[in-house]
Amino acid sequence: MSLRFKIILMGLMILALLFGFFHLFIPDTTLYDFERLHIFLFNLCTGGTILIYYTEGKRRVSTRAIIFLLTSLLFAVFSFLNLFVPAIITAVLLAGIVESVRIKHFSFFPFSFFSPTYPVSKKFHHAALLCLSIGLVISGLVILNNEYLKWFSYPKLKLNTFFLGFSFPISLITMSVIFSYMTGKLSKLIFKLQNMGFWNVNLGVIIFFIFILYEKLIPQVVVTAILFLSVILVYYLYKNLAEKTQEKYFLTSGIFFLLYTAVTGIIYILLEFKPDYPHDSMKFLLRMHSFASLYGWNLTGLAVICRRNDFPIRMNSKWVITIHWLTAIILAPLGTYSRIFAISALICYTFFIYILLFSKEGKQIVTK
Repeated sequence: MSLRFKIILMGLMILALLFGFFHLFIPDTTLYDFERLHIFLFNLCTGGTILIYYTEGKRRVSTRAIIFLLTSLLFAVFSFLNLFVPAIITAVLLAGIVESVRIKHFSFFPFSFFSPTYPVSKKFHHAALLCLSIGLVISGLVILNNEYLKWFSYPKLKLNTFFLGFSFPISLITMSVIFSYMTGKLSKLIFKLQNMGFWNVNLGVIIFFIFILYEKLIPQVVVTAILFLSVILVYYLYKNLAEKTQEKYFLTSGIFFLLYTAVTGIIYILLEFKPDYPHDSMKFLLRMHSFASLYGWNLTGLAVICRRNDFPIRMNSKWVITIHWLTAIILAPLGTYSRIFAISALICYTFFIYILLFSKEGKQIVTK
């Protein structure tokens, strides 16, 4: 990965977090929704481009990946400015780019999903691309329905809900990387457990998304609990089958971020049963959940993908991971209420990204 591309990615990631705090600096604006830039710049623009780059497997960024990045930026800007027709057009174009990459490297129909012997890491990789293209098409249809056709009316069916729609492909590609490191002895039982993890994660999130749209709270709790157990299964397999490397430190940290988001998600859903529970506390809990998901779990996967060919990297891994947790679960959520915490979160976040993207190759530094 070139220095220029790393700088672009770092800039987009910082801008994404900055827009999450923009309401503190421009509190009176109601015309534009900065949350869309906060979500789309990270999940779609940065995450989608890295997914394309990783799939193509080239040392340098391809023209197709650059076109995807530029088009996704247009989609984010059009969505932010409420320019809905251009947003729909760019969503379709982006889906076409993703599909061209997916079909070239995998297949049009995902027959491999149903093969018990096909590597699960590749299943997750294929699913990440398929999910991204489907998410883009659905986002265009959501805009079309909400702004023009008015065929369906669901309170949760809105563009900002695609925090999940565009976050899930990053989760899947991170899972792909995690499973690719499971190089230990793979018995028939291990293959079955891996495939169980694949189907539980994919079907679980899809069903969970449907329950969100229909606002079914009890089924949401059940599905989230199943996903939580599935992540524990993935952690168990990864812990026992992956070699002890620097990447394992970061990906294990990512898995614990994922477990944290599952726990906070379950608590949030349970609190929705109590209509008298303070709204501000609920909102803060949701922010803790979303920041841990976006800038904890997802960021871990993207960082490892960007430097996968460079490990080991010269850094103090434990201190870097500590700063990451401090930023994602404490400073960033508090930063939505306080400028001091927002600035602190941005500084720590910038430091974390810089260390991961620009640290030189070489023996890692580990404190005991």
